[in-house]
Amino acid sequence: MHNRKELQIDGRQVIVFECAEAEWALIQPVDQHDMDGLETEMGYLASHSKTPFTLVAFRVNDWNEELSPWMAPSVFRNKPFGAGAGETLRFVKGELLPLSSASKCCLGGYSLAGLFALWSGYQTDAFQGIVGASPSVWFSEWTEFAISHDMKAGRVYLSLGKKEPQAKNPVLACVGECIQKQYEALQCDKTMIWNEGNHFQDAAVRTAMGFTWMMEEK
Repeated sequence: MHNRKELQIDGRQVIVFECAEAEWALIQPVDQHDMDGLETEMGYLASHSKTPFTLVAFRVNDWNEELSPWMAPSVFRNKPFGAGAGETLRFVKGELLPLSSASKCCLGGYSLAGLFALWSGYQTDAFQGIVGASPSVWFSEWTEFAISHDMKAGRVYLSLGKKEPQAKNPVLACVGECIQKQYEALQCDKTMIWNEGNHFQDAAVRTAMGFTWMMEEK
């Protein structure tokens, strides 16, 4: 059984699905859409994982700013990307990791949160696993970064929707090629899963699939 509780930490909403005997702490940045899918995500995890876990989801107040590793121009005709990932990672390590006594930790997320998880895995060895579900690996200069740096996490899960490379936006359409280069650059235990559909389908389940693989795949 998981005990659900909500916290406010440094101005951020944090939702914890706590298991006292957790072996894994699963940490996930979320926006409102992701928060609405947390019960679906928990349902998938509960029915597909035998490993005790605690899920810690924290609300990202400014998606483009707080999850971006460096500044980059907008690709959606809205605000450009900032460079707040470093501060967000410090929050995760300093405030969220201590919330669970689990011996292993996985940082994972969907879309730009998946890119943030991957970037964090290159910055620190605090995470045994990284889940990038439909990660924004099309991000400016990301492929060059991934090729030239060493992943510090021992395991990485990547996934992408089969229709995502068909996006009309030419920047987003390169995601298939980019994720293949990302996968090839990883020198660790890894997997790459192709899901049915486009970027906007089944985000909660796709993220849960990554967390499940991390805990259950031997």
